[in-house]
Amino acid sequence: MSDQRTSSKGLRRSREQLSTRDLEIIRQVSELRLMSTRQIEVLYFSADDHASALSAARSCRRVLVGLTRDRLLVRLDRRVGGVRAGSASYIYALGPVGHRVTATGGNRPRFREPTTIFVDHTLAVSQVVVDVTLANRQGAFEILSCQSEPRCWRKFSGLGGPMFLRPDLFLALGVGDYEQRWFIEIDRGSEHLPALLRKCRIYDAYYRSGKEQAAHGLHPQVCWIMPDNKRTARLQAAIARDHRLTKELFVTTVFEQGLSTLSGGSS
Repeated sequence: MSDQRTSSKGLRRSREQLSTRDLEIIRQVSELRLMSTRQIEVLYFSADDHASALSAARSCRRVLVGLTRDRLLVRLDRRVGGVRAGSASYIYALGPVGHRVTATGGNRPRFREPTTIFVDHTLAVSQVVVDVTLANRQGAFEILSCQSEPRCWRKFSGLGGPMFLRPDLFLALGVGDYEQRWFIEIDRGSEHLPALLRKCRIYDAYYRSGKEQAAHGLHPQVCWIMPDNKRTARLQAAIARDHRLTKELFVTTVFEQGLSTLSGGSS
């Protein structure tokens, strides 16, 4: 697949040559938009399925080299941890052939190197999905639904007309006999507190619309996953001061406690 264009016949042939794991990797990268080598490795190249952890890592690198060569994935110039981190630091996005293989529909956007802020935020969202997936495999809970952007977006009628809610992620988890439903907001500390409160007010407006309750019988809580306890405390205090907000709707936590919070533990 060295030609710049891939014919329909060539596309069928390339799809047939891909393993089930290859397709799962391509679809996962398509869903999350960006993934690091390490994130792909822990999801699809378990050390339990290889002679050693080193063997699993080498297998992962070899597969990613092939997927990149065939333009199913593209590798960003930017790395996690810098050049010294080696091939484990690479970041991948969906490539031009990958767009066709996954049949994402619409015009294929021209790839442009994303900003540092976008990469940092998107990889953080991907890490939540990785952590939740691994916990699901270990039996901590059952993933009932996992929707990344834009599938997790919601449109509803507000006082001034149509409004849009754009979470980073939606999760429905089966925990014992209960279902935990979440809208996830990943905060990397790059936005000021007033911007976070404006987002909270959109969530509150969506809650008051009753749309989610009518469709599913309950409304998801909003989980803000933040970089440190100081920032969570600031947002909690700001929410408590804002009398327009439904306080019980919002939960704040730090990345280290994210899984515990999402599975129903204390925040």
